[in-house]
Amino acid sequence: MTEKTTYENPIVIERADPWIYKHTDGFYYFTGSLPGYKAIELRRAKSIDGLEDGERLLVWHAPKTGLMSELIWAPEIHFINDHWYIYFAASDDAEIRDQYHHHRMFVIENKHTDPMNTDWTEKGQLVTKFDSFSLDGTVFQHKERLYYVWAQQDPRIPGNSNLYISEMENPWTLKGEQILLSIPEYDWEKIGFSVNEGAAALIRNGKVFITYSGSATDENYAMGLLWADEDADLLDGYSWHKLPEPIFVTSEKNHQFGPGHNSFTKSEDDKEDVLIYHARPEKNKEGDPLDNPNRHANAQVFSWNEQGFPTFGEPEGYTKTI
Repeated sequence: MTEKTTYENPIVIERADPWIYKHTDGFYYFTGSLPGYKAIELRRAKSIDGLEDGERLLVWHAPKTGLMSELIWAPEIHFINDHWYIYFAASDDAEIRDQYHHHRMFVIENKHTDPMNTDWTEKGQLVTKFDSFSLDGTVFQHKERLYYVWAQQDPRIPGNSNLYISEMENPWTLKGEQILLSIPEYDWEKIGFSVNEGAAALIRNGKVFITYSGSATDENYAMGLLWADEDADLLDGYSWHKLPEPIFVTSEKNHQFGPGHNSFTKSEDDKEDVLIYHARPEKNKEGDPLDNPNRHANAQVFSWNEQGFPTFGEPEGYTKTI
């Protein structure tokens, strides 16, 4: 049996909501929430372990005022129809935010072959069926259709955010029905806050899997799993199933607290599946955990069980000093 690849965790220091896209040019492109939440940083390297010291650039800065001026959260980079896109959430000015708005979703586009530049065009807000707190948008393509999955608060449903799915007309516009995928219903999803957020899609073994994260962003944060048959109508809520128990949780033994908000990539030789996630090295001691920048990006190879479901195991310990 070939020994699985292990990575030098954390792969990137102080980057929550980590997203990696492995492109055909051989680079791993990485982005995540930047401490201070005022810009989007893009990194790249030829290996996952190389990202901490790899090439990096601030590709977009929040304006001083307006809809995208505060709290830039959870950017994701995708390559769609030969163009680059970064999806992210942003909030209004602080004085307006508390009274009227708090986070909507936006997208920027880059038409260059190489995205490591500041020539990104703002395509505007990604508008959903109702106007409320929304964040953590992700996209995936399946059977020649482009889908968008995101977290949003519905004033009719108690809690902070639910998961929704919609088909896309283009990479910045939704079309058709907006389907409720999941609400925080189990105890593990409702510690501190009632949350479903941070979705990531993975298509394998005849199924479309969506991982997501629940509860507050402290040591109670954990990952759950949704799935549908790959031939099912993904815009039919009855096509989707949900595990009642979390699939990736805090490991006190390994000092990995609140693992979640993940993405997926492949190993350098393309033979292994790799989970990318953030976690804290200790429990949140006081105050709002979002104000604590000690969420670090990690990489961990995972396997599949006989039923064709992903098996993530336990968060592995750090291999380098932070």
